[in-house]
Amino acid sequence: MIRKAFKPPTFVRPDAKSDEPPQKKRRVSSSVNERLPLVPLPNAAIPTSTPNAPPENPNERYYSVLWRKYTTKKNKTWDGDGVLAVVNGYATLTNSDDGKELGKSVCNRPLLPGSALSMGGKEVEIEDFITKENFMAGRHFLGKAASRPVANPNPAPMKFKPLPPAAPGKSKSGAGEGQDNKAPVKTLEERAKAADNEDDIIVLSSKPVAAIKEFKTPLLPSTVVPKTKSSKPQPRHDPAAPNALVMKRPSSCPKGKQIVDVVVDPILTKHLREHQRDGVQFLYECIMGMRCEGEGAIMADEMGLGKTLQTITLLWTLMKQNPIDGNSPVVTKALIVCPAGLIGNWQREIRKWLGNERIGVFVVDSKDRKNKKITNFTMGKAYNVMIVGYEMLRVVQDELKKGSGVDIVIADEGHRLKTANNKAMLAIQSLNTERRIILSGTPLQNDLGEFYTAIDFVNPGLLGKRAAFKREFENPIVRSRQPNASESEIEKGEARWKELVSLTGQFMIRRTAEVLAKYLPPKTEHIVFCKPTVAQATAYRNVLASPIFAVALGNTDMALPLINVLKKLCNSPSLLRSTKDGDNTPSEMLQSLLPLVPQNILASHAASAKLRVLDSLIHKIRTTTKEKIVIVSNYTTTLDMIQQLLVSLSYKYLRLDGSTPAAKRQSLVEKFNRTDQKEAFAFLLSAKSGGVGLNLIGASRIVLFDIDWNPATDLQAMARIHRDGQKLPCKIYRLLVQGALDEKIYQRQVMKMGLANAVVDNKASASTFSREELKDLFRLNEQEQPQTHDLLNCTCEGHGIPHVDDIPDVLDEAEDDEGNAYPSLKKASEVDVDEQETKLKRHRDKLRDGEQPKLRMLMEYAHIDVNFLREVTEHGDESEELEMAMKVDDDVLLDVVKEKDCRVSFLLTKRSS
Repeated sequence: MIRKAFKPPTFVRPDAKSDEPPQKKRRVSSSVNERLPLVPLPNAAIPTSTPNAPPENPNERYYSVLWRKYTTKKNKTWDGDGVLAVVNGYATLTNSDDGKELGKSVCNRPLLPGSALSMGGKEVEIEDFITKENFMAGRHFLGKAASRPVANPNPAPMKFKPLPPAAPGKSKSGAGEGQDNKAPVKTLEERAKAADNEDDIIVLSSKPVAAIKEFKTPLLPSTVVPKTKSSKPQPRHDPAAPNALVMKRPSSCPKGKQIVDVVVDPILTKHLREHQRDGVQFLYECIMGMRCEGEGAIMADEMGLGKTLQTITLLWTLMKQNPIDGNSPVVTKALIVCPAGLIGNWQREIRKWLGNERIGVFVVDSKDRKNKKITNFTMGKAYNVMIVGYEMLRVVQDELKKGSGVDIVIADEGHRLKTANNKAMLAIQSLNTERRIILSGTPLQNDLGEFYTAIDFVNPGLLGKRAAFKREFENPIVRSRQPNASESEIEKGEARWKELVSLTGQFMIRRTAEVLAKYLPPKTEHIVFCKPTVAQATAYRNVLASPIFAVALGNTDMALPLINVLKKLCNSPSLLRSTKDGDNTPSEMLQSLLPLVPQNILASHAASAKLRVLDSLIHKIRTTTKEKIVIVSNYTTTLDMIQQLLVSLSYKYLRLDGSTPAAKRQSLVEKFNRTDQKEAFAFLLSAKSGGVGLNLIGASRIVLFDIDWNPATDLQAMARIHRDGQKLPCKIYRLLVQGALDEKIYQRQVMKMGLANAVVDNKASASTFSREELKDLFRLNEQEQPQTHDLLNCTCEGHGIPHVDDIPDVLDEAEDDEGNAYPSLKKASEVDVDEQETKLKRHRDKLRDGEQPKLRMLMEYAHIDVNFLREVTEHGDESEELEMAMKVDDDVLLDVVKEKDCRVSFLLTKRSS
């Protein structure tokens, strides 16, 4: 084979000379563009508030770490993240995932990022420093999204270019669209001449003017801005119109798209009050992901603030608009889940605000479930909103997954989603809908565990895992609220509480009924303590003396039915004969307790102190006023007893309880509201069946005959009359049997409400009672004044709310050098040493036991001893009598308590203007 000789390659150009080096490339930069020398900048000092800063206190150091179990593998990996706290020479390792303590050991050497140590059978490597503030707040135990800074709750006002002003005599909502406008319609030529810029010029048509008149809708007036040829994005409604509600603009926009203003339909805007406008904006920002990582929200407004209207406004805005110009609306299909009794209410509210022609509503209930196909909602275009009950949702959840799916879920009365295993919650989560809203006037009813479930439902993962939340937030917060909490526990609990409030404030909005003060008439709330009758007290003592109660102190399951027995005794001993209310009281237990109550007491309702007070109250209202009354109870047998009383007095009434068909409930409410006192004087209402969603503004007085463990149940019932449309001042009466179980339940209600206001509660139900608490429940306190007033450490002696200057011989506010209160300075001859020592001891004991802070909310009430009120009336002191009458603020109740045989012993009164 003949091969060619190898020829080495050459990189020299043919014209280049081998003996000359190649020419250098010419520099083309001018002196003007010469590179300037680098400017040296000193490194900024590390601020002490950053996570990388070294700890300020050498005795308290906190680190973020990596940890793993001991292993002999060659390629080792870390098992997880953790937090290392070194306090006073002792190091504690905690897992960031679930908050579980992994190990504890002595650590006296300084640690820096990269340092390694071993403890509790784990290898640990230091990642970074953690400030004490961040450790106390517990941010490293929350989800990753929660560790981000809180969004600015008061964003800068939105900027937009106002539309050109409308022509004189023409409405801003468009030419001739249902507006009563007498101005002549301009021709297209005239409109073209009046255009502000070239983009707005309209292409002229060769058709005659008579043939090109603008279309006039035959249905409703429209507020939609007419389309133009402008290249600028045009909002659906005019953002420059008076009272326009413009939503916040997103911070970013997809490439090739433009941002357009989202403006709420003026048809709804004109009905929104100021707090409702704020609520719609808040919900919109949450749903659009502008406030936190999630797309959920909790609206925790109190009853009567218009949560339904705000939700309807949000849905209508999302169904018609999108902040990104040219994109389809944000929401196409919406699902509203609510208690079965509120389905009709939601349907009526949507029809009230939007009419029948704007939006299609698909209602699913148990009656016509077989006649309706869910595919009409999921596949069709006629329906945009579906309303379904919590129970029915579990039946139709598989069908809802078909089609394009659901874009947003509204959970009304969302506090029902109490546990993560709740079937209704699992059904909603199976829809894979990220946008979720909970509507609840009481989002925290029992404990922080339920509150965590609600938050994790609307924004999954924001608070981390349940185990870590319980260890690092729930337990420290609850422990810090105990009377015997140490300073370190209080500091840690308060820091965790503030962090939780700050975090939840990003997506939860809460307004109280105070915002309605300028829209509604005043209301007065009376806590009426009724002294039990002799027969009632005898029956109560006999039942408590039964051996069954002694056994129940060590058996919580047995204590619950016995508590139901005591609740019946408070209402009336005669109710022990009935088991109609479906409680779990065993027949054997009743058989053993009934012989302890005299038969004459069981045969008559006359032994009930509360029924006697109610008899006097309704008689005074019926004969001296033209007002009507609502009477609420948790038990149907109690309603039966009250019904018999009304029949005996020949007073006409209406009744709504669990046996009332859902189709007839609204008609009963409307009948009561539109008729006068002679046609329907009283409305008997079951708290369990009609406690929510009813508007009973036909009455201006309401009586809560018995009390519930859950304060939310009573608050919802009380809100039935003090709502939009009420014209008269409202009076609320809550009847309690003094010294009995009623008073003990009320004390726990006050503690729950006070702690719930601080986002904490440790009294979930009767099943959490200790032995000492059960002893306190199973006791009849027969002292002269209610125990509730004694627990307040109040010095008013039943004369009203005290003032410091008016308190004689009471401990002064001064303190000695050690911070202890001491008696006020007086002449030696005027000082009763024994009395002062007794008051000082009682004052310190109550503060130490934590009794005063628990019921501090009751210091907002006027404390009135009825015996003192009667003495003032008998002595004829007009000035004192007038002063007490002003504190009671109820002429009807004042006449009742002045009666000779009245069973009312004490009043707590609060007036809200």
